[in-house]
Amino acid sequence: MTEIPEHLLKRAQAAREKAAAEAGASTEGEASGDSRIPAHLLERSKAAKAGGSVAVADKPTGVAVAAPAEGNIPMAAGPGGHTQRLLTVVKSGSIQDVKSEPVDKVHTWPHLLAVEFVASLACTAFLFLFSWVVNAPLLQAANFNQTPNPSKAPWYFLGLQELLTMFHPMIAGVTLPTVGLVALMFAPFLDKTVSNKPEDRKFMTSMFTIFLMFWAVLVIVSSFFRGPGYNFTFPWRDGIFFEL
Repeated sequence: MTEIPEHLLKRAQAAREKAAAEAGASTEGEASGDSRIPAHLLERSKAAKAGGSVAVADKPTGVAVAAPAEGNIPMAAGPGGHTQRLLTVVKSGSIQDVKSEPVDKVHTWPHLLAVEFVASLACTAFLFLFSWVVNAPLLQAANFNQTPNPSKAPWYFLGLQELLTMFHPMIAGVTLPTVGLVALMFAPFLDKTVSNKPEDRKFMTSMFTIFLMFWAVLVIVSSFFRGPGYNFTFPWRDGIFFEL
């Protein structure tokens, strides 16, 4: 057999002596009543084990919990007959009441598409009934030998026709519309606001308002303030030279 080294034997002997000393100290502490459990809890536990009644001294009503006659452990007792147990320790702040922030967005279907579909049906029905009741304002057949005076474009092109009276055709017909379209293409990159509320989209709202008012003024001037020879007139003096 292999002999055990002497230093290991000494270490084992020292460990045994230390364990025996700790066991003796704990026994003396229990005998002397040096325990962390309060005395009234120890008495209550001993009374519960003995099968007696346990009086709840914390409550002013003096309610007593009686143990069953056939057993020595109360019904509410835990393992080993103990009536007090520590379930868990919860750190402060570990339980949080997290509330989701409201989002001002809805799904496209069915919230948006359903409304748009109903609106399109209503517009189609209105146009059908209107065209059935009211005849289209068609004029007589065109006379190739006589040009109407003033000769105006359809109302949706009157703004462009009005620009032709102010600038060169290259500027009014090509340059300005191109600049406007390029500005519209770059508008989403200039304003990157995610919100859909008008008060949060001041830049885009201002741009659209300026464009709308500028084009509306051109259409109104060309429709009601241009007379024979496409000259500037006042409608309340010379009449209105405008036809759909």
